[in-house]
Amino acid sequence: MSITQAQSITTNETSSSVATTWADMTVRVMTRAPKNTPTYGSRAIGYLGLTMYETVVHSAPKNRSIIRQLVDTLALPKVDPKKAYCWELALNAGQAYMLKAFYAYTEKTQPIDSLEQEIHDRYAVQLSPDVVERSEKYGKAIAAKIYQWAKNDGGHEGYLRNFPADFVRPHGEGLWVPPAIGQSNTKIPMHPTWGQNRTFSRRNRELPMPKPLEYSTDTTSLYYKHYKEVVDRNRTLTEADRAIVMWWGDDPTETCSPPGHSYNLGSIAIRNSSADLVKAAETYARIGMAVADAFIICWKVKFAYNVERPSSYAQNILRPNGKNGQWWPQWLPFFLEPPFPSFYSGHAVQSAATATVLTALYGTSFPFTDDTHVTRPDLVYTYRHELPDKPTQADYTAYFNSYTNKLKYKSRHYKSFWDAAQECAESRLMGGIHTRYDNEVGLVEGVKIGGNINALKWR
Repeated sequence: MSITQAQSITTNETSSSVATTWADMTVRVMTRAPKNTPTYGSRAIGYLGLTMYETVVHSAPKNRSIIRQLVDTLALPKVDPKKAYCWELALNAGQAYMLKAFYAYTEKTQPIDSLEQEIHDRYAVQLSPDVVERSEKYGKAIAAKIYQWAKNDGGHEGYLRNFPADFVRPHGEGLWVPPAIGQSNTKIPMHPTWGQNRTFSRRNRELPMPKPLEYSTDTTSLYYKHYKEVVDRNRTLTEADRAIVMWWGDDPTETCSPPGHSYNLGSIAIRNSSADLVKAAETYARIGMAVADAFIICWKVKFAYNVERPSSYAQNILRPNGKNGQWWPQWLPFFLEPPFPSFYSGHAVQSAATATVLTALYGTSFPFTDDTHVTRPDLVYTYRHELPDKPTQADYTAYFNSYTNKLKYKSRHYKSFWDAAQECAESRLMGGIHTRYDNEVGLVEGVKIGGNINALKWR
């Protein structure tokens, strides 16, 4: 138990277990939330991680608050150095407040209340009532102040406008078109204005935008070669390849989405290294803000260029099988397309940002087993192949049901955080929804974004 100005009380748990328990609850809430999107989820963990850190930072003399580096006009409540605080209870109160603030719309906050009460009871029985009250009041005050700041970042209640009906999609050669069959039935892209949101790091806000490949139908062009590689790669997928694609798919309708996956990698690092409470909180703060900024910057680029997905290029350029200028129905990727433009890969950028901050905290060589999907049921997936030149109704049926299997992998092992990030990026090419260039640029940009979070003066 972490208490300042008071005698420590020995318990049978590590101090950081309160932090990881709340991270577990966050991932669980994200998984079950209706209208779950990686954009909104990334924003949530950004503020949850920051709040966790700010509620406990003053328990460690070497650490410092970072809030004024993010916003120089925001003053958080201060601790009284002459009085005792239980930092676990401050964290507990702050996380409960913040998680309900972001996900109260689900009307399923009872598990959050139950966890808060459980942790309260565990610690309160060992402490004087004034320490308990002071600690919890402080944690809630920190959370309330940060949440008020969050409201004007551009993403407040973003779940209400996942697919804004008034968005006008640009049309033109090489521009994104909604997939005929994808993860969403809507023809409107997801959160097209998310790139206008405020970032946590000012440096990330100022990053120059990378440029996509120049559109071309010339068979010798990089554009043509990169898009053709996607189609060719999908013809050679092995069982191991498909398992990788499905592991990193993180479909927000079925899982905690990419941000939740990254947040859980932080929990793995904390538990495997026996990190203390403050390092645990700092881990979640760095991951949360890096991932949140990664999605903002990525969406800014996506909707600046509106680059098409491989499926539309495959249909229009790579598959001229018919006569008189007519083409047979579209080639579909192995993994269903998400509803937004291609360049660059959101999975790649957020996984690289995560790997960058975790490597800074835990080292370049950190073998670990990713257990993010350990409780997920076996997934049935379908491997889709191309249609023959003269498809019958039976061919159409076979097109969607030609190869089924179950994903039975409940964990995957990695040599390092960067090893995991690279596999995550590669999975998008194997899934048929991103070019190699999308992934490579995403990884490069993710390193920059995570680096800017690391560059904050944490000590």
